[in-house]
Amino acid sequence: MPRNTVKPLAALCVLALPLSACSGTSAASDENVVTVYSADGLKGENGDGWYDQVFKDFEKETGIRVEYVEGGSGEMVQRTVREKRNPQADVLVTLPPFIQQADTKGLLQKYAPKGADRVSGADKAANGTWTAVVNNYFGFVHNTKELKQAPTTWEDLLDEKYENKLQYSTPGVAGDGTAVLIKAMHDFGGEKPAMEYLKKLQANNVGPSASTGKLAPKVDKGELLVANGDVQMNYAQSRSMPNLGIWFPAREGGRPTTFALPYAAGLVTDAPHTENGKQLLDYLLSQKAQRQVSEIGGGFAARQDVGATDANAIALAKLMDGVEVFEPDWDDIEENLTSYIDAWKEATGS
Repeated sequence: MPRNTVKPLAALCVLALPLSACSGTSAASDENVVTVYSADGLKGENGDGWYDQVFKDFEKETGIRVEYVEGGSGEMVQRTVREKRNPQADVLVTLPPFIQQADTKGLLQKYAPKGADRVSGADKAANGTWTAVVNNYFGFVHNTKELKQAPTTWEDLLDEKYENKLQYSTPGVAGDGTAVLIKAMHDFGGEKPAMEYLKKLQANNVGPSASTGKLAPKVDKGELLVANGDVQMNYAQSRSMPNLGIWFPAREGGRPTTFALPYAAGLVTDAPHTENGKQLLDYLLSQKAQRQVSEIGGGFAARQDVGATDANAIALAKLMDGVEVFEPDWDDIEENLTSYIDAWKEATGS
């Protein structure tokens, strides 16, 4: 890859502190920059993820430097809320239902990136405020060395062998953690039976985690036997974590299920670099970047006209074979998310 003419990708900051901590001046004062707040999963553990490649290519082609801020899905939305009077981010990328939450809080402005017309209507906002850039599905991982055969059901996870060897990220903070609630409520047939199950599961749960991405390394090392995750992130991680296996829990006697959990991107309201943000959104949905979603990122292209045939795409299709994909009621989840989280806290004592 040709050397970046603006600034090497290695110099990008993954920030937990205000943007000014990255340099002597705020990124918002630099006209040649675009700031991305994103849920974790698309940046590689070793600089080999989809973000790593597309940001490098985008910088080379446009001369616009990407400043990258990573955290849990809910965490990124809350940070954007806190900065609403003085926005620092130009582009927000997060998972459902947090992208819908960002929209209802007025954090996103209308912008349809080039190529958005090729994205399924279910994967973009009807009002034009956000569009999926990488399709994805919720899942779990297990340690293939310690568990040659993956668990198959939710009920399996109640076994005492998983005590302090199971962990899922925090609902309401992490997108994949919230997905645990959504899938449990679907599989168990409602909020009450789902919470009854999660109360039992708490006996084996290690405890809260703000980031789902930090759980896979623990599974790979054998510190955990099972954790939640998502297909794209975990498939990409498995390149450097040989003991990761992806699976989808079923109810006892039922089929394994999952649901789409796309990385959705929107232009932040009153973004300091709106035009740069538009250029980046256009680039993320470009044919070139979308073809790299499976090849490099281990995910599924958001554009329906990109038919990936690389080895990763074939393996991902095989992984999804036989898994029932349901569609959550995102309007209900967005409206009642706080009450669902409160119910989970009460059930688990979290």
